Amino acid sequence: MFTLMLLLVLSACGEKELQDVKVGEVTRSIFYAPQYVAIEKGFFEEEGLNVELTTIPGGDKTMTALLSDGIDIALVGSETSIYVTAQGANDPIKNFAQLTQTDGTFLVAREKIENFSWEMLKDSTFLGQRKGGMPQMAGEFVLKKHGIDPHNDLELIQNVDFANIASAFASGTGDYVQLFEPTASVFEKEGRGHIVASFGTESGHLPYTTFMTKASLIDSDPETVEKFTRAIKKAQDWVYENSAEDVAKAIQPFFEDTDVELIATVVERYRAQESYAKDPILDEGEWNNLQDVMEEAGELPRRMDYNELVDTSFAEKVTK
Repeated sequence: MFTLMLLLVLSACGEKELQDVKVGEVTRSIFYAPQYVAIEKGFFEEEGLNVELTTIPGGDKTMTALLSDGIDIALVGSETSIYVTAQGANDPIKNFAQLTQTDGTFLVAREKIENFSWEMLKDSTFLGQRKGGMPQMAGEFVLKKHGIDPHNDLELIQNVDFANIASAFASGTGDYVQLFEPTASVFEKEGRGHIVASFGTESGHLPYTTFMTKASLIDSDPETVEKFTRAIKKAQDWVYENSAEDVAKAIQPFFEDTDVELIATVVERYRAQESYAKDPILDEGEWNNLQDVMEEAGELPRRMDYNELVDTSFAEKVTK
């Protein structure tokens, strides 16, 4: 009996105490696969962290939770850090680890098109994303790149809530729609639409979704930020080193209502265009591209210095 009790005590003493880290993601998406891999494969636990993940729909709500200490780290578009800084945040926001490096939306046509060209969008009805959001800004950037004025050369619809865009298209609104995965692939599989182009490929690399936190947390607890970033780097490596099927199986607990084969299709599509960042470093070229996209859309409050809002020290350390 004494031996058993001793073993239990020793076992309890040997347990590694995990530090809780509250993370708020702006939406639940296969686009964020490396984050879920880091949780499911125990990479956070290896670093001594217990990540409590919450989905907080909307960039504004996610940032409010971060600024009010409702969460420690936010996974959201980098443009939100620019908006918050322009409004005069008391505690500066720092982007410290990049998760996705391209836009994650696809252009879906109602009819099947054998030889698509962007010129075909002229005089069409285009169901876009919310004004001021990164998907819409990237969409407009790509249209202009192809010589299309989104406000004069086509009928642009952007007053539909994000959650209702897919159903609006399914019910007959629009000739084209800008959709995230897996909805785009689901529509294609069901014959409701056909993927004809990728906004991610067309808009180039930009810090589309990053992990960010307040400067005060970085100053007070840099070790935790470094551990978190290291776990993300492990997950990024794992996503590219393993098959799409294995990645799909790993993250399926986060998408219980989605068929694993469909998840694998989406993962492969995002990997093929390198939407998943291969390391957590947000470089200056990407940052400048982001601001160019925002400026082109008329949504950039002012140019923000790279070093003011980006801290790559942790990402660079874990990537070496």
